[in-house]
Amino acid sequence: MAAPVEHGGALARAITDYGGEAADWIDLSTGINPNPVPLPDLAGPIWSRLPDEDLIERASNAAAAFYRAADAVRPLPVAGTQSVIQLLPQLFDGDVAIFGPTYEEYRSRFEQAGRAVEMVSGAGEISDRHRLAILVNPNNPTGLTMPREAVSELADLMAAQGGFLVVDEAFADLLPDCSVAGEAGKQTNLIVFRSFGKFFGLAGLRLGFVLAAPAVWDAIRRAQGPWSVSGPALEIAARVLSDRPLQDRIAGAINERRNALATVLEETGLKIAGGTPLFLLVEHDRVEALHRHLCLHRILTRKFHYAPGWLRIGLCASEAEEAALRAALEQFPDPARS
Repeated sequence: MAAPVEHGGALARAITDYGGEAADWIDLSTGINPNPVPLPDLAGPIWSRLPDEDLIERASNAAAAFYRAADAVRPLPVAGTQSVIQLLPQLFDGDVAIFGPTYEEYRSRFEQAGRAVEMVSGAGEISDRHRLAILVNPNNPTGLTMPREAVSELADLMAAQGGFLVVDEAFADLLPDCSVAGEAGKQTNLIVFRSFGKFFGLAGLRLGFVLAAPAVWDAIRRAQGPWSVSGPALEIAARVLSDRPLQDRIAGAINERRNALATVLEETGLKIAGGTPLFLLVEHDRVEALHRHLCLHRILTRKFHYAPGWLRIGLCASEAEEAALRAALEQFPDPARS
């Protein structure tokens, strides 16, 4: 059996390995807004009733406006986009092309299902045997983006050979120019995944949305079963996805923290190799030592077994956390700074 895919956010394991309590640590291992939106007050019945269709519709309508969905396309609420990634092998036949390196769950799920998977770096490597192509845009962890026009052309290429294109836009909330969410449904073979928890800082809510043509939308809905998303998650989504002033404040705060993180990394001599508004990717020839050094200072980052020179660093929640990160990095014995 294949080893499970490693993810960021493994704070309990870091505590086991390096000590301390959760409150002692700064977790920079994920690409999640570290300052979650304030939770609205939720009435008692929302916790005790199964989610009704009207609640699902309100959340879906709010998502349609926020993601700028095409007319008549109703974003499907799902229990985090990971829940749909796990369904993909049973929904789509044939060989799979994945633009990578990228979020490893895609490759892992198809390989566990015994499917042929090819990692590709460009559309020119797509062949007529591929029935599904998967693109994470912007990419995680490199932050590379494919322009909207090129993504649409890729969808057309896949359609011409009877295939589908899945575009994972988990980190696209602050990069709308690369999003093809508004094309899903119009291009009937294009499926777009959007994450709710990353931008709003509510990853524990386990909520995402799928934008797709009716046939694919219905196949995913049936595969995930009834009541897959909780009533409280839907109610929170319906409210915050409709609150434009709140969204503008979140975007401003994220950009401020991202710029502050970049300053810390650059001024301590680290090379920024990529990233998105929610994380930065550092390239370093001593990543293992740097990762361990930061852990000893109770700062958790994300390394990658397939790219030993990469370290992903998420946003700090405050200036105090940025100061702690700076202090730890300044103490790292790096010969390049000697």
